[in-house]
Amino acid sequence: MANRILAAIDVGTNSIHMVVVEIQPELPAFTIIGKEKSTVRLGDRDKSTGDLTPEAMERATKALRRCQTLAQSLNVEEILAVATSAVRETSNGPAFLEQIKADLGMEINLVAGVEEARRIYLGVLSGMEFHNQPHAIIDIGGGSTELILGSGYEPRSLSSTKVGAVRLSSLFVNSDPVHSKDFKAMQAYVRGMLEQPTADLLAELAPGETPRLVGTSGTIAAVASVIAAEKLGAVPERIGGYRVSRQEIHGLLQRLRKMTYAERAALPGLSERRAEIIVAGALILHETMALLKMDEISICERALREGIVVDWMLSHNLIEDRLRYQNSIRQRSVLHAAHKFRINRTHSERVSNFSLDLFDQLQGSLHHWSETERDLLWAAATLHDSGSFISNAAYHKHSYYLIRNGELLGYTEPEIEAIANLARYHRKSPPKRKHENYKRLSSKRDRQIVDQLHPLLRLAVSMDRRKMGAIAQVRCQLDADSQTLYLNLRPRDRQDDCLLELWSLEQNKVEVEKAFGVRVLPILNRES
Repeated sequence: MANRILAAIDVGTNSIHMVVVEIQPELPAFTIIGKEKSTVRLGDRDKSTGDLTPEAMERATKALRRCQTLAQSLNVEEILAVATSAVRETSNGPAFLEQIKADLGMEINLVAGVEEARRIYLGVLSGMEFHNQPHAIIDIGGGSTELILGSGYEPRSLSSTKVGAVRLSSLFVNSDPVHSKDFKAMQAYVRGMLEQPTADLLAELAPGETPRLVGTSGTIAAVASVIAAEKLGAVPERIGGYRVSRQEIHGLLQRLRKMTYAERAALPGLSERRAEIIVAGALILHETMALLKMDEISICERALREGIVVDWMLSHNLIEDRLRYQNSIRQRSVLHAAHKFRINRTHSERVSNFSLDLFDQLQGSLHHWSETERDLLWAAATLHDSGSFISNAAYHKHSYYLIRNGELLGYTEPEIEAIANLARYHRKSPPKRKHENYKRLSSKRDRQIVDQLHPLLRLAVSMDRRKMGAIAQVRCQLDADSQTLYLNLRPRDRQDDCLLELWSLEQNKVEVEKAFGVRVLPILNRES
C-alpha cells in the first residue's frame, strides 16, 4: 500500500498551524515532513460587534495561502482544515470560511468545542503511550481550554471552556506590567469558569485512581520552555516529554505578572507574540492544575493537528488497533443522545430505516447525495423525537435545540446544524428563510441538504404514524414519463387499512413534490 501525504491545518484564535504528514498505512503511522505557523490573532475581535475584524481575516487569509503553497510543494493529496473558538463564536465566522473557500478553494470545517477536545485526544494518543493508565489532558488555546480524561481507549470526559490566553488578555490586561487588581480579577474569573469542568473530570476517576497530567498547545510549551531554559541554561530543542511542577509554574507566574512586556519578550523560550499573552496562559495552567490537585505536568507536542490526521486515518479504515472504537464515534454519539433524551428507540429505528430506504431507492433518480448526507439523515431520523424530552408541545423545535446543543461527537458544526434542522422540519411548517435556525445553515449546500432531505424524513415519520410498525415495507417506483413517484406500502397486518398512515402521507407528501417536482402517490398493497 502506497504512502499518503496529507496536510492538517488548525485555524485557532491565536495562531494558524499546519503540519504535513506522510502516512505509512501498513504500520499504521505517520511522520511529520513539514510545518507552518503564523500568529494571526483572529481572536482580536471588533469590540463593538464581537465580529472578526477585516484586518484579522486578511492576516488569516495570507497565512492560509502560505500553508496552501507549502502543502502543494510537498504534493499533498488533501488539505484537512478545521476552525475553532474564534470562528465558531462570531456571527461573520461562517462567511469568512465561505470567502476562504472562494478565494483559495480550501474547505475549512468548523468544529464544536467537545469535537475539538476529541481530536486533541486522538493527537495525544498518536504521540505517547498511555499503558491503559488514566491521563488528564489540558490544551490551552487562544479562546478556549479543553480538558480530556482517558486511558487510551474511549475518552471518559471531554470539555471545552471559553477560557483562553487571547480572550483573557483582551478582557483583563489593561496595563504593563499587569496591574495587581486586574490579575486578581482574572484569577477569580479563571477559577469560576474552570471549577465545573475540572470537577466533572475528577468525577470520572475510579476510587484510588491518580491520572498523569499531560499538557499540549503553544502556551503550555512556552511555559515549559522558559522553565527549562532557566534550569538547563538553554532552551531544549524538543520540549515533548519534559516535566514541570506546579510549584515551578507558580514561581514563574509570579515573576511574569510583575514584568513588563519587553522583559517578558527577552526571556529565553518566549517569542514576542507569545509574551503578549503568556501571563493569562500561565495563570490558566496554574489554576487548572490547582483545581485538579495535580502537582506535575508532562508536555506532549502532538495535539489537534495530529488528531485531525488520526481522525482521517480512522475514517479511511487505516487504523484497527486501540483506537478502533473511534471508527463508530458518530453512531455511538447519536445513540447515546437518544438514550439520554429517552427516545422511543423502536419507533426511531423504524423511522430511520424508512428514511434510509427512501434515500437509497431514490438516489440517482431524485437526488444525488452521498454517504455523508445519508449519515446526517440517519442521525436526524434517530433523534427527531428528542424534543419530547422537554415538552410534547412544539417538540420539533425542542428537538432542534437539544441536537444543536447536545455535543454530538465526530460531526462538524455545519453538520450538527444540518442534523438539527432536518429534525426541526420533520413536522409542521417547512423551512422558511425567516426562521432563525434555518438562517444558521452556513452555506447554500447545507440549505439544499435540508430542503431535499427533510421531506424524506417527513414521509418516514408518516409511515410510522401510530408508532406501532403498521407499515412493514416501502418500495419506490418513479414513472419518468408522468413524473409520478409511487410509494408501494406493504402493511404488517393485511387486515389493517393503515388509514392514519395514509392520511399523514397525504399531508406530508407536498414537501417531496415541491422539492423534487414530482407527484407522490402512496398505495397500500395488502395482497403481497
